[in-house]
Amino acid sequence: MPARPGRRPAEPRPARPTGAHPLDNPAWSALTGTQRAHGEVVGAVARYHPEVSAFGAFAGVPGPGDWTAMADLVGPGGVVITTGCTSTPPEGWTVEYDGTGVQLTGEALVDAGPPAPPDGVSVVPLGPDDAADMLELVANTRPGPFARRTWVLGGYVGIRRGGRLVAMAGERMRPAGWAEISAVATDPHHRRQGLGELLVRVVAAGIVARGEVPMLHAAADNTGALRLYEAMGFTVRRRTRFVAARAPGGPADAAPGLSAEPQG
Repeated sequence: MPARPGRRPAEPRPARPTGAHPLDNPAWSALTGTQRAHGEVVGAVARYHPEVSAFGAFAGVPGPGDWTAMADLVGPGGVVITTGCTSTPPEGWTVEYDGTGVQLTGEALVDAGPPAPPDGVSVVPLGPDDAADMLELVANTRPGPFARRTWVLGGYVGIRRGGRLVAMAGERMRPAGWAEISAVATDPHHRRQGLGELLVRVVAAGIVARGEVPMLHAAADNTGALRLYEAMGFTVRRRTRFVAARAPGGPADAAPGLSAEPQG
């Protein structure tokens, strides 16, 4: 049917995927499901609250109208990181990172059970009282995007030595039936001791205990992390694109916890 005289024809919208796997668009699945309380969903765009995470999502491959809606959602100068269903942002947006990551799934860990820490190592839960220490460790190790209140997404555990937090890991996105292990960080002076692997296994066991399957993302060129994860039983599901982009207008301040690459 032709458009009515004097009215602008509606912009064609990209087709929305039907029956897609939750991990094809993990942030959208999480933000429209189990983690809706941690973000905002407006039509075909969504984002986490900025103090929780810089990640956002589109319902499908976005067109110009979807990017406009995302700009309205994040506000002038706001930064959003997208993965899965994404595209190159249109004119007016500033691309701060555009790279390739790898998505891995941990079905093999479902029957593994919780690991036993070695002698002298205690794994402790982390929460609001540990937030400052977590931010300090992230600043020193840059494991990936981490904001002031990312810890509210749950599952965070760590290892302290002399009272100082030297290693941690936790959860980020929770697509339907899955949970992403994230913020795997070990102080440079305490590496090569198996602390990161221990914490990944602890977080994975917690995910399995509530009936979900662990998964994670890593930068495609982070070969050391990929070797470790595959040795633990994670398998590569697919390669995926990560785009960090700043909306038009507003100050050019760095987004809280924004790192140049996905967690690894």
